[in-house]
Amino acid sequence: MASTFLSPYYFLFCLLLLFSTASPSKTSSLTANLSPTAQAEMLIKGLNLHPKEAVNIRTRDKDSSSLASDGKIVERRFELPVLGDSGSSVQDLGHHAGYYPLPHSHAARMFYFFFDSRNSANDPVVIWLTGGPGCSGSLALFYENGPFHIANNLSLVWNDYGWDQASNLIFVDQPTGTGFSYSTDERDIRHDEQGVSNDLYDFLQAFFAAHPQLVKNDFYITGESYAGHYIPAFAARVQQGNKAKEGIHINLKGFAIGNGLTNPEIQYEAYTDYALNMKLITESDHDNINTMLPECKQGIKQCATKGGDACELALIDCNSIFNEIRDITGNINYYDIRKSCEGPLCYDFSNVETLLNQKKVRDALGVADIEFVSCSSTVYEAMRQDWMKNLAVGIPALLEDGLKVLIYAGEYDLLCNWLGNSRWVNAMRWSGQKRFGTSPTVPFVVAGAKAGLMKSYGPLTFLKVHNAGHMVPMDQPKAALQMLKSWMAGKAAMAGADSETDT
Repeated sequence: MASTFLSPYYFLFCLLLLFSTASPSKTSSLTANLSPTAQAEMLIKGLNLHPKEAVNIRTRDKDSSSLASDGKIVERRFELPVLGDSGSSVQDLGHHAGYYPLPHSHAARMFYFFFDSRNSANDPVVIWLTGGPGCSGSLALFYENGPFHIANNLSLVWNDYGWDQASNLIFVDQPTGTGFSYSTDERDIRHDEQGVSNDLYDFLQAFFAAHPQLVKNDFYITGESYAGHYIPAFAARVQQGNKAKEGIHINLKGFAIGNGLTNPEIQYEAYTDYALNMKLITESDHDNINTMLPECKQGIKQCATKGGDACELALIDCNSIFNEIRDITGNINYYDIRKSCEGPLCYDFSNVETLLNQKKVRDALGVADIEFVSCSSTVYEAMRQDWMKNLAVGIPALLEDGLKVLIYAGEYDLLCNWLGNSRWVNAMRWSGQKRFGTSPTVPFVVAGAKAGLMKSYGPLTFLKVHNAGHMVPMDQPKAALQMLKSWMAGKAAMAGADSETDT
């Protein structure tokens, strides 16, 4: 439950985990013969979309001559043929891809896409983090909120609701080993949020140094699934750097987490309640499965105090809860319970790998012969002891600093469901906790239609998005774009306001 993909059924965690000792193509057929512990292991690994071992830990650096060794970004503009009308010519739009040699690494290089706003150069800068851990930002770029989508014939078509309609938009392949990001040294693989957030902060420093005209713009951090871990740590690292005047001041205004894994103890406990409310299990099932909760919660507490192996044991114990629900519900798509799970991963995102591994595309992006895979099991395995940690504990300090925080969730996602997210948001202790708790729930309206239910007080907003699963920008692109625009403009909390006409 963390980034973007889980076992044949556990997806974007919730974006990264289906890989076990069996090959991905055999995983689902072997599930029934596995022990509960092995099933839990596979469930976690199901978050990997197309997991491959050590795919971007390279034996040698073929591209070292073309990459900067002085800590600067190497970036190029690229043009790919896109069908349809963007509102501007392709030549007028800045589409960039680049590498950044991470300074606090042995040989790591972080890959990113950057798209100029289709609206105004003065729009906020928004960075998107895909979950996993270990799934590429290209999944969101091409299937959710990027400037274009991939058609079945691998052509690109403009996305009318791409977030570059309202922002200067960055997609990053991180942590190291994800997507096109790579290293020649296994020591560069990160194991916790400290390492991940330090790398992202270093990247931002280099990015704004390369784009000084954007330093004055507002900056927002966004993402989904396991980014519920990444984002609070990253935001705290930016605040720390700003207060210590470590480098370029980053004009951070807030962060948004979609269907994230942030507080595992509260969110795992919500599994059975959500499943019962959605009539996926019976009351008897609910009560039986809840007998597993004490061991799960105790494991999470041990993880918090002892770390290390205790965190891996907690992960296995807690995922037994999900396994039981899965056994009862059968062939359901746990990222969107309205649908059945077709194929071992419930969704088919294979076109992005086919597209990005074409030589002409790699050449345009400047990635040479680096193989692109959607999700890396190497990165996932390295982050196993990070999963069960509570990242919500750092958010109150960020709220007190005045940062805007948006937690949103599609109503039909089981894995990182809206109920668990709502509960940890309400349980969070900060100066506005009581006022937030007593604030009314109001409609979120887009183009005259109710698109969700929202609760807000001060800098904190929670939004339950209607008719959406785990990936809100994919399922409800218009509502997702208006959500972003309204929230950044400070109008998301206006009761009954039509967010499209109000922004």
